[in-house]
Amino acid sequence: MGKHNLTMTNDFILLGITARPELQAPLFFLFLTIYLSSLLGNLGMIILTQVDPRLQTPMYFFLRHLALTDLGYSTAVGPKMLVNFVVDENTISYYCCATQLAFFLVFIICELFVLSAMSYDRYVAICRPLLYTVVMSQKVCQMLVAIPYLYSILVSLLITIKIFTLSFCSRKIISHFCDSLPLLSLLCSSTYEIEMIILISAGFNLVSSLAILLFSYLLILIAIFRMKSAEGRHRALSTCGSHLTVVTVFYGTLIFMYVQPKSSHSFDSDKVASIFYTLVIPMLNPLIYSLRNEDVKCALERTWKNVCNLFSQCLHTM
Repeated sequence: MGKHNLTMTNDFILLGITARPELQAPLFFLFLTIYLSSLLGNLGMIILTQVDPRLQTPMYFFLRHLALTDLGYSTAVGPKMLVNFVVDENTISYYCCATQLAFFLVFIICELFVLSAMSYDRYVAICRPLLYTVVMSQKVCQMLVAIPYLYSILVSLLITIKIFTLSFCSRKIISHFCDSLPLLSLLCSSTYEIEMIILISAGFNLVSSLAILLFSYLLILIAIFRMKSAEGRHRALSTCGSHLTVVTVFYGTLIFMYVQPKSSHSFDSDKVASIFYTLVIPMLNPLIYSLRNEDVKCALERTWKNVCNLFSQCLHTM
């Protein structure tokens, strides 16, 4: 992966995914495919939920913002990771590292609360169907995404500024992208204050978003069990299936990364887990929603037919 130039005091050295030269090309094409799939899938979901008139509901409004957050944090990490496979000197500048950390934190924190808002939306749809349009008004939906965006920007700026105003040791080597915990281990200054900020904010983010999710689904399950119709129960569960799958994968990976004891961690397993939630999950989410959701599949078919019709009309007029 090139020689490490330890004299470059303003740059961070990235170890990359692997040090084995024979794996560089296969891994580059693998991660390029994953990132392009994520890019196309999430951009497609954003455009589809914006232009299709039948997807102008609160559920798909939140899905659009889920795709936006997936696109945000995968793009914060993915392109630089790909560049590292084809350059000899794998470094990232001081300011680029700070920027990468800031954008990554904004979108990863925001995703937690977007998933919570989606669970609340499903709770209102199943448990309060007659009040759904009143409770989940356009103004309420906008507020439920605006607050997480503002909060995540504030937390991201606080953590990023706190870390990058402290002194780093001369040996600035990190794994494959700028995350808060690896950067903390490189600080020569006292890290007590920033560690407490990260611990409190991470605890609040995880516990509060997970509490909303669990409470919403507890009420949903109670409502489903009270339904007399088997068809009604199946329909209610099917509307939650995609969201539950996404939540399980996302929270399962985060808990594996950050909740298990330090003694259980290994460098390789942490690297695989971080790659999974930064690149693979953003690729899986649009696939899960497009494969499991009939509305999205029908919208894709309608949009494809409209594009084909438009293309054929253009050919006829030429």
